Amino acid sequence: MKGGDMADKTLFQKIADGDIPSEMLYEDDVCFAIRDINPQAPVHFLVIPRRPIPTLNHLEKADEDLVGHLFTVAAKLAMEEELTDGYRTVFNCGRHGQQTVNHLHLHVLGGRQLKWPPG
Repeated sequence: MKGGDMADKTLFQKIADGDIPSEMLYEDDVCFAIRDINPQAPVHFLVIPRRPIPTLNHLEKADEDLVGHLFTVAAKLAMEEELTDGYRTVFNCGRHGQQTVNHLHLHVLGGRQLKWPPG
């Protein structure tokens, strides 16, 4: 096992470490991307920093490059997924924001006309 007790790891850390199988769409030293297991659109994937950050509210000034990198990866993968008519990016934050895993992750949804307001 890579770094840390299994019980202390977030779901996304377990996926990144290979403890839970998942199809990786993208990986680098900073982040990785996987398909959402409960897709809300024909294309729905997550871009996840390797370093566990519980919520958007836990970001610090030093994380600006990280967040920019997540969006750059999201745009690259959106083009690979042929989302040429558009897509939506979403960070859920906290209980009312419907965040279900306390490890920051960027949702990318597309492949159909999305509605507004979203929820």
